[in-house]
Amino acid sequence: MINIEKVYTVDLEVGMYISSLDRPWLETPFFLQGFQIESSEDIRKLREFCQYVYVDYQKSAKGEKLAPRRTVSRPRRAPQELFGGRRLKAYEDKADWSEEFPRARAAVQDISEGIETVFENVSRGGALDVLRVRKAVEPMIDSISRNPDACIWLARIKQQDQYTYQHSLGASIWAVALGRQLGLPRSDLRSLAIGGVLFDVGKLRVDPELLRADRPLSDEEFQRVREHVQLGLEMIRETGLMNSDVLDMVAYHHERHNGSGYPEGLRGDDIPIFARIAAIVDCYDAITSHRSYARATSPAEAIKKLYEWRDVDFQAELVEEFIQAVGIYPAGSLVELSSGEVAVVVSEYRSRRLRPQVMVLLGEDKQPLASPRLIDLVTESQAGSGPNLAIVGSLEPEAYGIDMAGIQL
Repeated sequence: MINIEKVYTVDLEVGMYISSLDRPWLETPFFLQGFQIESSEDIRKLREFCQYVYVDYQKSAKGEKLAPRRTVSRPRRAPQELFGGRRLKAYEDKADWSEEFPRARAAVQDISEGIETVFENVSRGGALDVLRVRKAVEPMIDSISRNPDACIWLARIKQQDQYTYQHSLGASIWAVALGRQLGLPRSDLRSLAIGGVLFDVGKLRVDPELLRADRPLSDEEFQRVREHVQLGLEMIRETGLMNSDVLDMVAYHHERHNGSGYPEGLRGDDIPIFARIAAIVDCYDAITSHRSYARATSPAEAIKKLYEWRDVDFQAELVEEFIQAVGIYPAGSLVELSSGEVAVVVSEYRSRRLRPQVMVLLGEDKQPLASPRLIDLVTESQAGSGPNLAIVGSLEPEAYGIDMAGIQL
């Protein structure tokens, strides 16, 4: 029986086995597959980087559980209060999913090719072409403004090689989707798109062996990874870019709401608002992507984690708006239906998030269907006459051997 509990780092003791952290492993110098606390120095480091962790009591030398602490709730602030001085607007879908999908596919192809060209040039020692990035993101902004679901689908099924390139693509899409949800004007969506592409560009100047390491990083090595922030800022400033929102996303996307981030340990409203957005989309895309040292988390599980991290790592208002933007089951999520069939979420109804349109891929026996079928969970009946079909749970990416990138629409 699995026995894993959330424990705040102030309550840690030698002998406990740390199975996961309150943030991606890459943001810390710890061993990626988990480790047992062997000394007070381990506890000190955990307290330096994390507010809480998950302890596997089966693997721990100690068996007692500790009562979890409760976070204190607070009144929420409206988006207009967060973005004082900006005129927000309510976006409406201007196209249905089937109409938008081919345009979104072309838009994502444009931005993907643009990122690859720009990043490969930087990797060879060339200058960062910010104008190419700006041009590449425009069609994607158009598509998300009309209907975000198609781009969200494509962000989910992006190829998993060249993680830095694909992470930049995904982060840019998630950032614009959140900006749309918040009602930000077009100029701000553009800043979010460019910042999403560029906030990790400094990693192109970091030893790739450190970024892919599946061992504990020394303090010196971890500091070298952290230097990607300053490296990215230097690269962007050399281009003459003066957009303060983009620069904030690069400079502060590793800051955390509770002050535990880097490089300056800023907290709360001291973190620029666009950097707060960058932190959320950076984390979400990272934990839902396959990396050399970690398997992808399902979108639904990632949403649960973000919800737990409200007002710990990320501002609660922005987390809750992000969840509204992408939904509990975002487009591209693999789910199991009450019929026992397996489907992928295609698009959502903004007002009925739990009953999206899905494409059924596997039958009740979990074998591929000869012809996948598209159904609407708002109207589809189970077995033709029973109660409406429903989603009973999310599945891990690539469950039952499903290749998301190979799905033909």
